Amino acid sequence: MRPDDRRTLTVSEPRAIPWLSIVFGYGPMLPFAFGAAFAWWRRDDLGDAILYLTILWGCAILLFLSGVRRGVSFRTEGGPSFTQIATMIGLFSLGFVALLAASLGQTVTALALLIAGFTAVAILDPVAARSGEAPLFFARLRPTQIPIAILGLCALLALKL
Repeated sequence: MRPDDRRTLTVSEPRAIPWLSIVFGYGPMLPFAFGAAFAWWRRDDLGDAILYLTILWGCAILLFLSGVRRGVSFRTEGGPSFTQIATMIGLFSLGFVALLAASLGQTVTALALLIAGFTAVAILDPVAARSGEAPLFFARLRPTQIPIAILGLCALLALKL
């Protein structure tokens, strides 16, 4: 094996949430809260458009989070675990099927799938952080970050039921 065929990494990660993860963690949650509030306030075509855009935003974020899970697996000691790959595939599938459902006008289905996906992230990412399969700070970030999305999506689901 040539010397440039392998790399050894030594990583030290903080338990504290890095400031960029606060900005890029909580910032993308704001459209869920604002989208739900606006859709409830404007129960007309504009409110429906905001609801649909919030669903699309949720699909994009869930698909992004599946990619985060895959990206982290590249740097996991010993290589990607079955759990990391299964979680990535599950999150991607929920996000993609929610996108299909939204595009077919199945709003309730799309919202239910997104709620399931974000709930999975809120539960599984702290577990993965404690087991070394995700950044350590996910154990503190996800339980306060992801419920913002879940509550916004639940509010939208309540509006559609």
